[in-house]
Amino acid sequence: MSSIKILQNAVIFDGINEDLVEGGSVVVEDDRIREVADHAVTIDGAEVLDLDGRFLMPGLLDLHFHGYSPSFNMSRLDRMPRALLVSNAVRILEGALQRGFTTVRDPGGGDIGLALAVEQGLINGPRFLFGGRALSQTGGHGDMRRHDEVELCGCAYSGVICQVVDGVDQIRKVCREELHKGAHHIKVFVSGGVTSPSDPVWMPQYTDEELRAAVEEAGSRRKYVVVHCHTDDGARRSAAAGVRSIDHGTEIGAETAELIARRGDCYVVPTLAVMRVVLDLGPQLGMHPESLEKMKPLWSKCLQSIENCQRAGVKLGLGTDIFGTENHYFQSREFELRGEVSKPLDVLRSATSINAEIAQLAGEVGEISAGAIADMIVLDSNPLDDLSVFQHAGKMPVIMRGGRWVRRSI
Repeated sequence: MSSIKILQNAVIFDGINEDLVEGGSVVVEDDRIREVADHAVTIDGAEVLDLDGRFLMPGLLDLHFHGYSPSFNMSRLDRMPRALLVSNAVRILEGALQRGFTTVRDPGGGDIGLALAVEQGLINGPRFLFGGRALSQTGGHGDMRRHDEVELCGCAYSGVICQVVDGVDQIRKVCREELHKGAHHIKVFVSGGVTSPSDPVWMPQYTDEELRAAVEEAGSRRKYVVVHCHTDDGARRSAAAGVRSIDHGTEIGAETAELIARRGDCYVVPTLAVMRVVLDLGPQLGMHPESLEKMKPLWSKCLQSIENCQRAGVKLGLGTDIFGTENHYFQSREFELRGEVSKPLDVLRSATSINAEIAQLAGEVGEISAGAIADMIVLDSNPLDDLSVFQHAGKMPVIMRGGRWVRRSI
């Protein structure tokens, strides 16, 4: 026998449209939305929750999230016992759901084990889209060996978040392995990064042929490629190679933004929260001094990059990229930070329907519509007036994931 719930007397943002539904109702049957109405709905035997004019919107999506992320120090992370990693991941995933994130995408390190644990109810966390370990070239962003380490090569390096892979043939093999394990996407590093010890941010990584090989392999499974990319050159190469999701995108210029927009199926996922964590907390995070220096010039560049993308009509997603189990509360700050350069409506769309589109889940999550999965959150105030509301758990009295109450404090 099906279970029916009615959330009524709500101000509804459906994840797509600017116009809000005042005094609306949403009917949930089992794990799906059955009906969205602009009036009260009565169904015999239904469980009814009166929202008393509160703001109802789709559950949030974070498209740059790391489950295995107890530390910003990558060397420390790679030495951590597996049981300790998993224990931290449980806390991190459960915390994300309690902040209203009902779906997360892990583009580095996440695996089938965490996905199954969530699916089977062993972890009370968000829907978990994983990509396996990210691909890095030798000496690239994912090669965490120090300069003075005496190893013959990085070809045997495989850490928690990433693995070193060189050459078209090996890239094809590793992509096939990750996809065979159930990966929802493939992650590739195409520029230098902040946390890695040996590569400058501006450094191009992987050849065009290697990048296209990853795109082809993902496409053969109807999946897609996510790239770690800070530079304008990396973003341009990624768009030309068929990459779907350009994450970080901190230095995208106006011309490259127009190229991305013309692609139509290429998106940029900024990650501002991680930058502010590093800039604000600095050495407390245990990061290498070189990493802190790398981050300093990127903040203003990233804000300009977002503005360039918005002017060109690029669809922007939303990610956070937080590391450190105790730092994950910063995840909810992404909204307020994005509000510095984006309209609140655009920020909400990024975190819901656009993120769902990027993750190949359009119509399933990220929107309140008939037939969609019943992932929804309720806020005490309108985030279109104040995006900081997401940072206060006490102002999010209701969280629903797949038609099940995660929180119901009304």
